[in-house]
Amino acid sequence: MKKSWKEMDIGGLTEAASSLKFKTGSWKSFKPITDLKKCINCMICVVNCPEDCIPSKDGKRKDTDLDFCKGCGICAKICPVKCIKMEEEQ
Repeated sequence: MKKSWKEMDIGGLTEAASSLKFKTGSWKSFKPITDLKKCINCMICVVNCPEDCIPSKDGKRKDTDLDFCKGCGICAKICPVKCIKMEEEQ
């Protein structure tokens, strides 16, 4: 049975929307390839990734989660040591 408007949560949602439940990176044309040996762990890519798909742990950048990366190239553009290259998706 459907809820009436009085019974619904504010905003009409029962839980917050999240893309973490859905792999969204399958349609990208390019993917970032990172040379972690060259990376200086400045974290500029981590904080600027619009999809939050560049994890870090203990102050070190980890590999990009390509299941959620859209291939926008922001990480490669802003990397000060140019250790991230965009490669065409196969």
